[in-house]
Amino acid sequence: MAMSHISKEIIKENPDFYPIKAMDCRKFLVLSLGTGSAKVEENFTAALAAKWGILGWLYNNGSTPLIDSFFHASSDVVDIHTSVLFQALKCEKNYLRIQDDSLTGDASSVDTSTKKNLENLEEIGKKLLSQPISRSNLETGKFDEIKGEGTNQDALIRFAKLLSNERRLRHGQKLH
Repeated sequence: MAMSHISKEIIKENPDFYPIKAMDCRKFLVLSLGTGSAKVEENFTAALAAKWGILGWLYNNGSTPLIDSFFHASSDVVDIHTSVLFQALKCEKNYLRIQDDSLTGDASSVDTSTKKNLENLEEIGKKLLSQPISRSNLETGKFDEIKGEGTNQDALIRFAKLLSNERRLRHGQKLH
């Protein structure tokens, strides 16, 4: 949504933006912070699901495949689309998605706001900082570690430096 909004402003020649082309991803830094998701358990295959009727999609061996698909589809589609765009334009380092997709128990619940769970989620967030940068594999849709690019914290520091330098340039200050 943010990329579309900025592109619209560029098309309208809004003077607050540099004269860049819409969707020139080399000029964008996109940070996508996920809220976490439950560990995906591959409980069924496409061949098995093809045999289900309506009830099988609503409830199957303790899971709710249709509802689970809706929950995951929206964020997954946005991430894959954005990742494809940035990778195709050779500026994949300008898009960073930080997401824990291995949550279990209360940590994966969207409505458990106990003090204990919130503290646990804070710890999970801190651990995410030390994890290696990963990107969507365009073939599998799963996150793959990007070797040699550092941690999420390293990427966030790089983003912060780039944004700080941009701010200085816009305010006519010298860079250090």
